[in-house]
Amino acid sequence: MDDILPFPFLALVGQTELKTALVLAVINPGIGGVLLLGPYGVGKTTAVRALVDLMPMIERPQRDEHGHDVVRAEPMRIVELPLNARLEDVVGGLNERVALEQQRVVLEEGALALAHQNLLYIDEVNLLDDRVLDAILDAAAQGRTFVRRGPMTRLFPTQFALVGSMNPEEGALRPQIMDRFGLRVWTAPLAEPEQRGEIYRRARDFRAAPEAFRARYTAETAKLKAEIAIARQLLPLVTLAPEAEALALAVVQQLRIPSHRAEIALLEAARARAAADNRLQASVEDVRVIAPLALRQRRSLQLEAMAAAIAEEDARIQHALGEQAPE
Repeated sequence: MDDILPFPFLALVGQTELKTALVLAVINPGIGGVLLLGPYGVGKTTAVRALVDLMPMIERPQRDEHGHDVVRAEPMRIVELPLNARLEDVVGGLNERVALEQQRVVLEEGALALAHQNLLYIDEVNLLDDRVLDAILDAAAQGRTFVRRGPMTRLFPTQFALVGSMNPEEGALRPQIMDRFGLRVWTAPLAEPEQRGEIYRRARDFRAAPEAFRARYTAETAKLKAEIAIARQLLPLVTLAPEAEALALAVVQQLRIPSHRAEIALLEAARARAAADNRLQASVEDVRVIAPLALRQRRSLQLEAMAAAIAEEDARIQHALGEQAPE
């Protein structure tokens, strides 16, 4: 995979929401990840893999050849999880080779630990084993993974940006899984013939001469990469304008969205958008732009019906209590 040149991110035609959501997820993993929904062949996986050219440098603690602890700057990486990954492959577990050959118990890190400070990408996330997906989402929420095998335990840091993609034709995600993704992007096929023609031409040129095609976007890519790095540094300083926060909470309330992750994703993404624009305060406009990505597919008609039924029942209980009040 590392030897295959990725399609340039900025050469993707259209799909503004898709590109915006992915860039914001790199700037602020606190958004809670991105879920890309759409049919096959619309560029979901291509877009995610194209992020490799935009990845910022991060500091990683390591050990040098003398065993000393050092900190080295390395680019953020994309860790792709195979669809057939086992739970042990993901969370970590026993090194079977060492156990058999040396009769020792050694707990090794899994894909989640490898994804620490990186981007974890799960294609066809709706087809992944439920136990594996639950472990990934728990690790993303907690920022660490605890592995136990008998008396042996290890704790791995697992702070990463999470991106999943899926074709809804192959089945839906459970509601509790959907809720864990901060932003949801509907990646529809482009409708304009001119845009589809441009997709064909760019794909043809890239296949014919990948390096030459990528060279066309070198300057723009370097500029966007630098902007992402600056935004990540600026993010801790970005605050929310009171009216922006009020708007976000009012919209969530009006839409009757039950999960508090909705406002967290919305406001964190608004902060990331402000940082990307080199601003120290997220505005009402940031909330307006991000709201569709953060709030779509979060309402639950079943929960609304249950809440209404419970409210009606509680009213009857209170009425009955009033009827039985002593004279």
